[in-house]
Amino acid sequence: MAGPIPLTKSKSSTDPKTSLTDDVAHSRRRVRPWRVVGGALLALVVVLLVHFLVTNPRLEWDVVAEYLFEPSVLSGLGTTVWLAVAATVAGAVVGAVLAAAQMSSFPPVRWAATLYIGVFRGIPPLVQLIFWFNLAYLLPRISVGIPFGPEFASWDANEVITPVTAAVIGLSLVESAYMAEIIRGGLLGVEQGQRDAARAMGLTPGQTFFRVVLPQAMRVIIPPGGSQFISVLKGTALVSVIAMSDLLHSVQVVYNRTYEIVPMLIVACLWYLAVVTLFTVGQRRLERHFSRGHTTGGLARRPKKTSQGALA
Repeated sequence: MAGPIPLTKSKSSTDPKTSLTDDVAHSRRRVRPWRVVGGALLALVVVLLVHFLVTNPRLEWDVVAEYLFEPSVLSGLGTTVWLAVAATVAGAVVGAVLAAAQMSSFPPVRWAATLYIGVFRGIPPLVQLIFWFNLAYLLPRISVGIPFGPEFASWDANEVITPVTAAVIGLSLVESAYMAEIIRGGLLGVEQGQRDAARAMGLTPGQTFFRVVLPQAMRVIIPPGGSQFISVLKGTALVSVIAMSDLLHSVQVVYNRTYEIVPMLIVACLWYLAVVTLFTVGQRRLERHFSRGHTTGGLARRPKKTSQGALA
């Protein structure tokens, strides 16, 4: 009877040179010359840009520092932020109603919502602002009452449609059309199986929507919704054409008096960048909150290890 077959070691395990070559721990990153060239060119562009910003005397950084915290500029900044928030909130509320109407099984409601979205997404915001600001030409008086019947109250349209009113109406209508599509896309992104599972657990339609559907839809709604808020924030610069004292209008008043156009525009750019950056940080936190349990985009936090090695 033959004895047991002796175990032999492979050549790669006995040869130290081969084992070192095959060991991943001793591998080296491959040099990619195009990456080195690209990084060098990018660094050169950055150096040239910094040199231009620092050495060009026409940028007048002393003037920028002088007017950066000017009370009129800060007042215009507050108006810009307030207007963007008001338009976004109103647009989100109306957009949620429009999204529900588009998902309705009643065709006339669905058609009306689709027509609304098509109209207010198709007309440029600047045209809408000018139109609403001149609404008094079409309606000299704004009245409330029974259609084709008695009026309960009426107001002069020139007193009601101020630059603030026209700006809020125009930006809110544009925002509602875009938010309707964003919210509808988020709701449609939740699988039907989630609703079926909630129904099988005995949840009511309201509980299913607020506890199951909406939290999952928010993960899809927040990124484009945040981008839309940033677009509205930058779009508030359009209200300067209707003589509203936003951030851009405030700096225009200054440089019309001092003729220091470029430094004042830099002041506006710095404040726009600051507000957008601050809001982006908050948006990222919201995204991480609603992305718990999901790893898409790397937003979900990795589990931490304790001192004993267990996952926290």
